[in-house]
Amino acid sequence: MEKRVLIIDDDQELCALLSEYLQLQGFAVRAIHNGSEAVTHLKRERYDVLVLDIMLPGTMGLDVLRTLREFDKTPVLMLTARGEDTDRIVGLELGADDYLPKPCNPRELAARLRAILRRVQGGQPDSGLVELSVGATGLNSASRTASHRGQELGLTSAEFNILQVLMQRAGQVVDKDTLSRKALDRPLSAYDRSIDVHISKIRRKLAAAGGNDIILSVRGRGYQFAVEGTT
Repeated sequence: MEKRVLIIDDDQELCALLSEYLQLQGFAVRAIHNGSEAVTHLKRERYDVLVLDIMLPGTMGLDVLRTLREFDKTPVLMLTARGEDTDRIVGLELGADDYLPKPCNPRELAARLRAILRRVQGGQPDSGLVELSVGATGLNSASRTASHRGQELGLTSAEFNILQVLMQRAGQVVDKDTLSRKALDRPLSAYDRSIDVHISKIRRKLAAAGGNDIILSVRGRGYQFAVEGTT
């Protein structure tokens, strides 16, 4: 079954190029070139994944994403200007799943979209038990939900996968490249802060549920899900 992709970008020539390539790769693609129109459209139509440009007429991309997250959890891949680290970080903070700098390679875009869809459809970083618990934190890979002390954390697909990798290796240090490969289905690229931003969001959600100092930073090595005796 074709996966439905909505591209939200005012560059109509780029949209035509990306649409043609993605259609050849088996995606069903539609493009909208105005942020305000995209928000209205998404209130009545559903897609499997969105490609969202930051710079848009009508409503800027980050505002589209902020509004979208109020009523929808459709995964989003942002297109950002090369070198605009602030936009990428803010986008991830608002709930984007991944990003690519423009101009982007259509082949890489298709690969990133497939990786996002695999995560959303329940692809596990490692095979294992459906339910996993470490201390007061638990997750269920069938429903792709996680909780701390019984309070659901409301994780995005990327956050869920990262937490799952860390919990499966509780007490061990997991380097960022391993986290990226296992959780995001891609190697860590230079200056890529996706893992750091996702970890920061997971920590805040854990803290809101009463779970402080659970994910530790190990300088120069990576991150560790703390078990009793590791803090």
